[in-house]
Amino acid sequence: MDLLSPKIQRYPWGTADAIADLQGRPVPAPGPEAELWMGAHPSAPAALDRPLPSPTPLTTPASPVTLDAVIAADPGRELGAEVAARFGGRLPFLLKVLSAAKALSIQVHPSRVQAEAGYAADNARGLAPGDPARNYVDDWPKPELLYALTPFEVAAGLRPPADASALLQALDVDELKPLAVGLTDVRAALATILQWPEPGPLVAAVVAACRRLAASDSPDADACAAAVRVASDHPGDIGVVALLLMRHEVLQPGQAVFMPAGGLHAYLRGTGIELLANSDNVVRSGLTGKHIDVPELLKLLDPSVAVPVLTPRLAEPGITTFDTPAPEFRLYLVDLPAPASTLALPGPGPGILLCLDGACSLRAASGQELGLTRGGSCFIPFADGPVHATGHARLALATPGG
Repeated sequence: MDLLSPKIQRYPWGTADAIADLQGRPVPAPGPEAELWMGAHPSAPAALDRPLPSPTPLTTPASPVTLDAVIAADPGRELGAEVAARFGGRLPFLLKVLSAAKALSIQVHPSRVQAEAGYAADNARGLAPGDPARNYVDDWPKPELLYALTPFEVAAGLRPPADASALLQALDVDELKPLAVGLTDVRAALATILQWPEPGPLVAAVVAACRRLAASDSPDADACAAAVRVASDHPGDIGVVALLLMRHEVLQPGQAVFMPAGGLHAYLRGTGIELLANSDNVVRSGLTGKHIDVPELLKLLDPSVAVPVLTPRLAEPGITTFDTPAPEFRLYLVDLPAPASTLALPGPGPGILLCLDGACSLRAASGQELGLTRGGSCFIPFADGPVHATGHARLALATPGG
């Protein structure tokens, strides 16, 4: 088992202090901090304090050892033969803490087939790795689960046609009336809005209408209030109008939402745990200064994906989990209610464990012991299982899916 040094990602939409508070650090001067990556994605792998068995091209004696290099040196030991074979010697998941003060982009993630085809197409276009014009930075899918640590506001999935029509009519904006009346295809309405030729005047009119509805007893008052807030962070962005065609939800702490391939979504504000396939593929259509590709997003979009809110299922006393179809990951929440509490961690490994609160001691089958306190994380190789945790703590554990 190895303590991890996760990578902090600083994006403009991040919060000033949530990640620092979790890790027990002073609030960073550069701020904001948006994501804490605990995994082996090649663009930002976590570091650990373990020498490699032999030199590899992935590291040099002067550089820190990273989790991707450790796994590449001995995938059978670190992942187990079955997981190594199933995922090509790659850790299949990436665990993050995500903390948003402002809205993230409206986006969709690809399936495995779509990612492989898109990655090959970007390569054929001659786009170099890291080129901001790329839609696909790797050839993996990116299903993801977001677990709320604080109230977490999201726009996820398209509204049913009747709901979308009712809201557009309630806005009473002349330009949108032809879309609102008799609306049966919300995807087509979204395509029209995202490709609006001169978005500025439409966005201004919609924001004014949203202010009116937010102050009323409208069933969509909260969604309209969210659109007004997002408009202040992204002035003139047509994504503000597109948000109104999406389902608005506020996850309560302990709830989660699963984003399958093709699920349109935007995270608006809050702090949570994000567990996803080990990919960074994102196709965007608004609310961002990054690369936007509306035709590609519309091609990937599956309007039937409702993106439901999930509640955890009790797996065994002290351990809850979320059931998703993703083969790459599963999230467990482990509760140790008293200082002498002991539980066997679920799953055969590999795993990444994050301490959300309290402190615990981990003991591997080999006899190795490792302490973990709030904000700390560790990698548990397949070869070290089973692992028992003792202490008074709340833990989040990521493992491969079934």
